[in-house]
Amino acid sequence: MLDRLLVKKGASAAQDARKAANDLAAQLQQPDACIVIFFCSSRYDLPALGAALKENFDCPVIGCTSAGEITAETGYLQGGIVGVSLSSRELTVHPRLIHPLDKFGLDDAENLAHALRNELTLATEFDASHMFGLLLVDGLSMLEEQVIASIYNQLGNVPIIGGSAGDDLQFQKSHIYWDGKFINNAAVFTLFETTLPFETFQTQHFEPTETRLVITESDCATRTVKEINGGPAAQEYAEAVGLEVKELTPQVFAAYPVMLKIDGEYYVRSIQKANPDGSLTFYCAIDNGLVLTVAKGKALLENLQQRLEQVRQDIPNVKLVLGCDCILRRLELQQKNLIGEAMGALKESEFIGFSTYGEQYNGIHVNQTLTGIALGC
Repeated sequence: MLDRLLVKKGASAAQDARKAANDLAAQLQQPDACIVIFFCSSRYDLPALGAALKENFDCPVIGCTSAGEITAETGYLQGGIVGVSLSSRELTVHPRLIHPLDKFGLDDAENLAHALRNELTLATEFDASHMFGLLLVDGLSMLEEQVIASIYNQLGNVPIIGGSAGDDLQFQKSHIYWDGKFINNAAVFTLFETTLPFETFQTQHFEPTETRLVITESDCATRTVKEINGGPAAQEYAEAVGLEVKELTPQVFAAYPVMLKIDGEYYVRSIQKANPDGSLTFYCAIDNGLVLTVAKGKALLENLQQRLEQVRQDIPNVKLVLGCDCILRRLELQQKNLIGEAMGALKESEFIGFSTYGEQYNGIHVNQTLTGIALGC
């Protein structure tokens, strides 16, 4: 009996762009591949890498730059490239470039959905039981919220997971790959149709406390919060977590993010930095009037192990788990010397993915979260 799904994963730590692309291609090549998905360091000569990838593959290729690369086999890489190729008669892919991203509006989302609907092979309408989406989006665009919400609304209940591209913590330019080139101010949305078993999932290791923060002045476009509870944002946040403003560091923000309740579920909203003027910059858009809750962390490693174990139970013959994992989770694992143990959890789950500047789950942009798709056969 033929396998319903053939998966090939690969990785390269080569620093030369062409060698890295050739190394990856040698590991991923397989007959009738329907898609290649990759994640790479922004440190590469991206024009050379893009050209080499285009030369090596005949099937659709999607990918982006990252804040770190992850595979079950090699663990948490930095400065390399990882990828996966899929081949199955039960899998059809529909990748679409969104560029320029800052011009993408509700009409564009409607046109995107209309074009995808005309290409469907399993149904005439979007079907959540046989379709899922993957969004790779410029992680420095500050546009993730409106893009994912617009697409999800047009696709009904089709589940979507996604990740925001990174640039190795330089916070200068993150890139999306399309047709041999790396571009910014862009996203790639791919709709997958399949009769294979699959599950989308998300997990985060925080829970809400009783401490509430009301946003009283913010600039949504720049993700800057100027006032909380009527006072300077940094001061109010620092008092809420029992610290002084001068003690606010990336480690503190990672340990004490805030949470927003949406439809009965709590989602993480992470703070990027405190600014000299007393404001706070977030990794996501924050509106005036929102009521946020200070979060407290649970054990990240145990949370990861339990969620991946649950995925394996739900999809018994897992062939691939593709994950978009927040860079802040990776930094916490490194800080607590848990990388080695985390690798053990990934190995059991056929994991491949990247460290992101943000994650998407259905119609919501989140932080400090792992979102993923598990495919079985």
